[in-house]
Amino acid sequence: MLNREYAEYLGKEKLALPQEFRRAAGGPKGFYSSGELTVVRAATQGVPLTLRTDDLPPDELIFGRSAVMQEFRQKIPKFAATNVPLLIQGESGTGKGVLARYIHSRSKFAAGPFVNLNCAAIPGTLLESELFGYERGAFTGAYSSKPGLVEMAHMGTLFLDGIDEIDLPLQAKLLQLLQDTQFSRIGGGEDITVQIRVICATSRPLEHEIAAGRFRADLYYRINVARVELPALRLRIDDVPQLAMHFYERLRKRHKSSAGPVSPVLLRLFEKHTWPGNIRELENLMERYVILGSEETIAEELANWERTQVAPERSTNGPIQLKNVTRKAVRELESRIILSALEANSWNRKRAARDLRISYRTLLYKIRQAGLTAKRSSEAANAPTNVPVASD
Repeated sequence: MLNREYAEYLGKEKLALPQEFRRAAGGPKGFYSSGELTVVRAATQGVPLTLRTDDLPPDELIFGRSAVMQEFRQKIPKFAATNVPLLIQGESGTGKGVLARYIHSRSKFAAGPFVNLNCAAIPGTLLESELFGYERGAFTGAYSSKPGLVEMAHMGTLFLDGIDEIDLPLQAKLLQLLQDTQFSRIGGGEDITVQIRVICATSRPLEHEIAAGRFRADLYYRINVARVELPALRLRIDDVPQLAMHFYERLRKRHKSSAGPVSPVLLRLFEKHTWPGNIRELENLMERYVILGSEETIAEELANWERTQVAPERSTNGPIQLKNVTRKAVRELESRIILSALEANSWNRKRAARDLRISYRTLLYKIRQAGLTAKRSSEAANAPTNVPVASD
């Protein structure tokens, strides 16, 4: 239920709209103004809602040179030429947002807005008003009407990143939008008709979410009219040097860095790395490089990741017991993976369990078994008192 907390959660800002968007015919009544729109949006949104698509990297960089990406590239013009819903799947950090912007820029909606929403960044109780807007007096603190992102995307593209994070009741309303191209604001009685292209992205297999009862099968079939799956960076390793040099040039200018070009030795280390964080990990690594200017630091970081932490302690009294060494290696590797999942989800154990595809109870057992509870307690004790701790 929306209440006063919602009003405190929201912030106001001015958002300039593209010229083509302001001229678009047939927009929702009362939606356009003289070039600017006062948009009330969730304060946690860290990026503009209407994103530019004229600053995309060149095609050669987006699709690279690897065989798997060249085959992938052949499909994209067909998806861009149609306005049917598109589902982009792929691991976190593979570039799903960039691909969505690229497809928009090649579509018939290219002159309209590209509106992006990270569904995981906004609590489920607030997400409906962000998407569909509300009328004045719809809840405490709604002192004026507010158009939602669906209206903002009229004659353009609505990109829903993390579609699997949307709660079931809101999934039903989104399904109605996709079926009828109509919706109503919260507290409103009028149906509003929009023309939009919807692109959804997820890093989780939605089939698993359906089986777990967290995602509607009918919505899945509606957004899955066209589907692409972005390969992980480890499957297109030939593209790593080109991407690394691109990030080096761009980030060196941003930070006004004097760091020298990446050496062939470091590039060879890059090609041996498994890149669990995909392109985002590579970009972050290159940013650290241009800031620090030290290849040794980056090489050591890669080596620490790849190095097995379970080197057997050779006994002078007899042979190594392979079974014990293997068991220890598995435990320590499992512990590192669980810790990585917990940190990636700000120690929200329910989300980490979903990412790891194990039950919540199993995760709790493994956390205790690995002694990660004590590690978390130690970190929390040393953390500043004003830093919130994630709850389940």
